[in-house]
Amino acid sequence: MIKDHALPSELGEIHISDEVVSIIAGLTATEVEGVASMSGGIAGGIAEALGRKNLSKGVKVEAGEQETAVDMYLIVEYGSRIPDVAWSVQDNVKKAIETMTGLAVVNVNVHVQGVSFPQQKDK
Repeated sequence: MIKDHALPSELGEIHISDEVVSIIAGLTATEVEGVASMSGGIAGGIAEALGRKNLSKGVKVEAGEQETAVDMYLIVEYGSRIPDVAWSVQDNVKKAIETMTGLAVVNVNVHVQGVSFPQQKDK
């Protein structure tokens, strides 16, 4: 079941699904320097193996009618300072969701699931 958020207006209600909030959060996080990728677990891996790009991979949204909380699961690039990357993700995701949806973001929890190492070139 897809949950959504109803925002009242003069002409009716505007409904924003959790999937939309997840996509906004996921795309915003991948734009932060030091984030290698999102960690999607088994379900995300299956979707990618089938050729579908999962834009909400590594994002869990818990929302009420006026506010939302987000859990981000990501892989950082080797050499990046993890706290700085996490703080940037929190700040950028909060701003993006609040700007695009009008929902208040109460927290953005960042879970670092791994480190991505640069690929070694064959000689």
